[in-house]
Amino acid sequence: MKRGTLFFALLLAVSIQALGFQNTQVDYDAVYRIKDEGFNNSQVMDIAWNLTDRIGPRLTGSEGLKNAYDWTSATFKEWGLSNVEVQPWGEFGKGWDVRKAYIAMTVPYYQALIGIPKAWTPGTNKLVSAEVVYVDAADEAALSEYKGKLKGKVVMLPTSIEAKTTFEADARRFTDEELDGMTKRNVSGGGSGWSASRIAEYRRAARMRNAAYELFKSEGVAMVLNTHRGGGQGTFFTSNGSRNDDSALPEMEIAPEHYNRMVRLVTKGEKVMIEADTKTSFHTKDQKGYNVIAEIPGSDPSLKDEVVMLGAHLDSWFAGTGATDNAAGSAAMMEAIRILKESGVELKRTVRVALWSGEEQGLYGSRNYVQNTFMNDKAPNGEWEKFSAYFNMDNGTGAIRGIYLQENEAARPLFEEWFKPFHEIGASTVTIRNTGGTDHQAFDGIGLPGYQFIQDPIDYGTRTHHTNMDLYERLQAADMKKNAVIIATMVMQTANMDDKMPRKPKVFENR
Repeated sequence: MKRGTLFFALLLAVSIQALGFQNTQVDYDAVYRIKDEGFNNSQVMDIAWNLTDRIGPRLTGSEGLKNAYDWTSATFKEWGLSNVEVQPWGEFGKGWDVRKAYIAMTVPYYQALIGIPKAWTPGTNKLVSAEVVYVDAADEAALSEYKGKLKGKVVMLPTSIEAKTTFEADARRFTDEELDGMTKRNVSGGGSGWSASRIAEYRRAARMRNAAYELFKSEGVAMVLNTHRGGGQGTFFTSNGSRNDDSALPEMEIAPEHYNRMVRLVTKGEKVMIEADTKTSFHTKDQKGYNVIAEIPGSDPSLKDEVVMLGAHLDSWFAGTGATDNAAGSAAMMEAIRILKESGVELKRTVRVALWSGEEQGLYGSRNYVQNTFMNDKAPNGEWEKFSAYFNMDNGTGAIRGIYLQENEAARPLFEEWFKPFHEIGASTVTIRNTGGTDHQAFDGIGLPGYQFIQDPIDYGTRTHHTNMDLYERLQAADMKKNAVIIATMVMQTANMDDKMPRKPKVFENR
């Protein structure tokens, strides 16, 4: 054979092998059946209603999350899924629930305030009436001037949070230009953006905050008030109290307008009085964390031991009902696996759905799951070898517009082809970029393909993420239907590939 002919033959063989490995071809018959079930017989909003209006907030360790475990696992069994399990992943710690939350300003005039106890803080357990003291100290020496003046008081600390008038809509969708920009790789010039002075200021503020709270405890203050992040117009953001501080004080987070009004009154010399009555309860009987797991067994004798996963975190914050964070993701994933089961499409590999807990405290459910399932002594095991890919949803209710490759360039041809049936509904962007902050990172961290979808922001960052306004009304029904159908399709295509999803290189010290 001539050299040119030999080269061409080798190139053709490599190309055929690559195409066979990538297996990009769309199964349009299966896509039709998925679309038909997902668009014409959708249950996604009923699932979301059960998780939000009916079950309510689902803070990890709360009664609400336990109710969600019970309902989701029972629903999976009702749908005919296999190996349904409420599976413990390890120790989480004590649970917590709000039983009562009342706060009002009574002097210089009466007005009810918008607020709720901070997570894992005790209640007042009685009606407290106390004067407000604004603790404005630049350093620890200035802080010491408040000694002997705070017993029985309600204290407030300085904040930079403002509730400004907004002249743009809270909700929006990505523009074509923004999506096109996502397809370009960002190349950093180095540095984290945290200068030495910024780091020093952050540490100084943290020391001051810790010193202030120790002073408040020693003085015996009645309650601490604060406001967190932005918000405004009736919205406030919640945050974490110390889960391990048995000496924590009653603490409430309130709307920024109400907080800042009291600061202005006190700093201008007006006396401000607060009355509050809050009750919280701690759960110590069962301190384990749990995930809900269910499967559709694979149909191919040679591939059924391999696994494709989809999942979302079931836990939420507690001032609202966790609609966009993350009943939207959990409902979409439940609906996706229901579609796959009900439509009867072929699934050569086993498809496993997971609803995680402890995400809001540090991805505990997913991180522990991957360590328990795919790793032995920090080295990958046989289950790791048989795993194909994980798909996650946790960016609110907005429509899926594409997918983050997490720098896995080898997967690009797959997703570019698989998204073609959804170009007409605006989902086509495939970006090499990473995204973080949620459960796909647990898989990516141990060298397994883990993907998060690009979603329209809607009002996630402005109005719903960790707020008291994260309620059923914020869900977009049409977007939720689209998302479940797209996710079901990605899972179906991955389950039926000739080979597993290509992986990024990963080196393990113990391997």
